[in-house]
Amino acid sequence: MEQAQEVIVPCPPDIPVVILCGGMGTRLREASEKLPKPLVDIGGKPILWHIMKTYGHYGFRRFILCLGYKSDSIKSYFLNYREQVADFTLHLTDDHQPNFHNTAGNEDWEVTFAETGLLTGTGARLARVSDYLSGPRFMVTYGDGVGTIDIGSVLADHKRAGRIGTVTGVRPSSRYGELATDGDHVKRFAEKPPTSGWVSGGYFVFEREFIDKYLDDDPALLLERHPLQQLARDGQLTLHPHEGFWMGMDTFRDWTDLNQLWDAGTAPWHVWAD
Repeated sequence: MEQAQEVIVPCPPDIPVVILCGGMGTRLREASEKLPKPLVDIGGKPILWHIMKTYGHYGFRRFILCLGYKSDSIKSYFLNYREQVADFTLHLTDDHQPNFHNTAGNEDWEVTFAETGLLTGTGARLARVSDYLSGPRFMVTYGDGVGTIDIGSVLADHKRAGRIGTVTGVRPSSRYGELATDGDHVKRFAEKPPTSGWVSGGYFVFEREFIDKYLDDDPALLLERHPLQQLARDGQLTLHPHEGFWMGMDTFRDWTDLNQLWDAGTAPWHVWAD
């Protein structure tokens, strides 16, 4: 009798995390004119670093960066990562190699840098890194949003539902105070109330089938349009509801707000140990 083949279910260290890092960040021009958006800093560290530290906190260590705009800057940041934070002595003779004195800057990360095109849509960027997606499952997020996302719970919901994809739904706050009125009498004033419905906060999980059935290499292909819309129509997209903090860094005001939270020591997404 033929023995049944064992199905290996990947755990976080084995699951690739794709981060979409290729956009130009045109609405954040004040902070990103000289840098790609994922390198715009919160508290002196790129928002991309904050996102990777969040995933790392939940055990994920394999990252694939979909690069485009100013990709050389992102590569340079990581190529010089340890030198930026560690103590070292440099002998300006021979090979000029630094002698490091501590482990600052060491991360248990494997990072793949993939050139996916300057003006490529998010769906096509994902399709273009398919060769790096070993295994049956992978994660995807954007390089500009942070939150108190329990990524372990996102993965658990995905496994429980048994569908092809899972998206984290968030309720970002409105920029304007909401007024509840009775005639000319204001009954309630809510500063920055949350939106009533769910919006996509990224932090996706997909089965490999998503790449093969829903994506192609058309440079105009956006993940958020036909691929995800069709996945939802096919009944294959699960919602992971997140009621806690989430913020996308889309504007200069967002950047200012996130830095104020970090500088005050009240950044809710700071879940990792320093």
